Amino acid sequence: MIVVTAPTGHIGSKVLTGLLDQPEPVRVIARDPQKLPPAALERFDVITGSHHDPSVLDRALTDANALFWLMPAERTAPSIYDAYVTASIPGAEASRRHGVQRVVIVSALGRGTGIYGGHISASLAMEDLFRSTGVHVRALANPTFIDNLLRQIPALQAGVLTGNLPGDLALPTVATADIATTAVRLLLDHTWTGQDTIGVMGPEDLSMNDTARILTEVLGTPIRYERGDRAGDLQAFMGYGFSEAVAQALVDMDVAKERGIDRAIARTPENTTPTSLRRFAEEVLKPAMDAASPRHAAA
Repeated sequence: MIVVTAPTGHIGSKVLTGLLDQPEPVRVIARDPQKLPPAALERFDVITGSHHDPSVLDRALTDANALFWLMPAERTAPSIYDAYVTASIPGAEASRRHGVQRVVIVSALGRGTGIYGGHISASLAMEDLFRSTGVHVRALANPTFIDNLLRQIPALQAGVLTGNLPGDLALPTVATADIATTAVRLLLDHTWTGQDTIGVMGPEDLSMNDTARILTEVLGTPIRYERGDRAGDLQAFMGYGFSEAVAQALVDMDVAKERGIDRAIARTPENTTPTSLRRFAEEVLKPAMDAASPRHAAA
């Protein structure tokens, strides 16, 4: 029995898709089951509730062998460690209580760097919480998600790519589809033991200037990179409803990336994944932008 948390997000939804045609029994924890695709509702055992809730976890993890753990950070949390670590204590305790053998955790690059990274540091602490139970763990260490570009559609329609990193700083980025593929492979593998970090690095390191150039070519319209202001970002995040602590953690994560936290793992053939920025832009971003264009809406 495989248990999947956060099944309606960018990664969890793709994990479900990857498990649909597999013979393994799957149980899903969902706050709102109606957000799940019909095929998932038909194929999987669905537990309604939150994976913050010990009683929900007790129902979900009964007879479970493997757990996919993804903790979306609560934007109003009083501390970024509350958002990841405190919120995950019920999951770690339930995993031990029910004898779950393997846990696949969505985490981040940065272990061993000694760099504080806001959300990144809290993700690593969440990993350590699960590791402390003695369960077999594979932590998926990810850089920035390519999919974050979908949040920039309004700016890209105006010809601007925004960010706060130096324009020429090349770093890895990864598509959430590649993270999900790696997670599914590990969830279906009954042979691995111990605790380890698995890098999921995407196929290439790109700077924001590189990204603007590729988007210009794919979208067929000039895109320029404009570096923003971190102090302004902090205020903007709080204006969007983030607590000051969580907003500051987002800014701290950006600073950590500039300091090199995403270089904690060397790129290898094993941790290089296939979905390039160009492919993502062609297959996902451009269609989404076309659908959001005023011309499309008018039609």
